[in-house]
Amino acid sequence: MLLASGLLIVGAYLFGSFPYMLLLGKARGIDLSQEPDSHQALWSKVGRLEGISGVLVDILKGVIPIAVGFLLNFELAAIAAAGVAALIGQMWPVFEKFDGEKGNTTGAGMILTFTMFLTATTSPLAYWVFILTIIPALTGFFIRTIPRFMSPGQTMDERLKLGGPASNSLPLGMLVAFAVAPLSSWLLNQPVEMTVALLALFILIVLRRLTANLGTDLKEHRTSTGSILLNRFLYDRSHL
Repeated sequence: MLLASGLLIVGAYLFGSFPYMLLLGKARGIDLSQEPDSHQALWSKVGRLEGISGVLVDILKGVIPIAVGFLLNFELAAIAAAGVAALIGQMWPVFEKFDGEKGNTTGAGMILTFTMFLTATTSPLAYWVFILTIIPALTGFFIRTIPRFMSPGQTMDERLKLGGPASNSLPLGMLVAFAVAPLSSWLLNQPVEMTVALLALFILIVLRRLTANLGTDLKEHRTSTGSILLNRFLYDRSHL
């Protein structure tokens, strides 16, 4: 069982590392590795269907390893480790020189799958962790999106385009959501394996925010290092 657990965890990392969006962009003649936001660039420069598929694949990176673990009756610790490994793969993928995405979509898939399987098996209240987590995330999303969508003078095509000014509400909402996940799991007396995995998820999300391309931003000397790190922690970017 130890060997099988190791294979599950390694497989989860490799699956999380799979460069789906880069390969899809390359197939359409777009180098997404040069874009600050691969999801947004895939949506706006390649196509909406491709953009949606990019989001779905990143969500599935957090869904499939955990689902496989539960369906094959792995121990909960191995399932939790596989979910974290998939997230690490998406953030630091071996196929992209260990420079990947921010982990938000994969983390959301991980939380959804873990809580739903536990709800259906051994912990009937686990779904509340997902509900309490999704509330701040959706709040940030709607604060960001509704004013843009409802702005007058736009065609429907323009309303459906991603982009525009950088948002404060969405990254802040996601940060609160990932902080709520382990806290709510602990307060609801959920299995310690899930609580620890969700805490690791939050730590990794913050670590990736703080360090992604940090050296480049520090060289610009536009603001102090403290301001850069605070902005990255709260808003997932160095400058407001």
